Amino acid sequence: MEAVKIIGFATLAAVIYGILHDQVTAHVCVEYFTIAHPPVFPTESPFLLALGWGIIATWWVGLPLGVSLAAAARIGRKAKLGLTQLRRPIMLLMALSGCAALLSGIAGASLVAMKIMELPGDWGAIIPSSKWSAFAFALWAHSVSYFTGALGGLFLIATTIKRRLKA
Repeated sequence: MEAVKIIGFATLAAVIYGILHDQVTAHVCVEYFTIAHPPVFPTESPFLLALGWGIIATWWVGLPLGVSLAAAARIGRKAKLGLTQLRRPIMLLMALSGCAALLSGIAGASLVAMKIMELPGDWGAIIPSSKWSAFAFALWAHSVSYFTGALGGLFLIATTIKRRLKA
């Protein structure tokens, strides 16, 4: 049962993070969702797009994180860890991902606004030029959020195993 709690909490934490993250990026640049994503939802509401994409884009990240963490925390003979011991590290990972996303978004928007960089690929031809900096914010925030979440998740799994081996 403890493994199910860990899996559920990690998945829920990722989904809540995704919704909050997308609330920011959708309100900064709704075009990131209306132009750069397939039309899954028939709306241009930043709130609704963030709600929908926040779920779609993160449950599949949180679920394997939860399964891997549960395995690292529960399988084997060593002292087992429960959700009580993993709740804080999971929340810290979400906070770290959010901070990294925010700083990266600001950096991306600034670099595009100062014309030091252009939007990658063909996005400059598709996104209205008045939205380039906002689009860069959303693009960089999302990219770094996934990167930080993946690396942080692997680190969290490794430290969970290490904690159990030391016990």
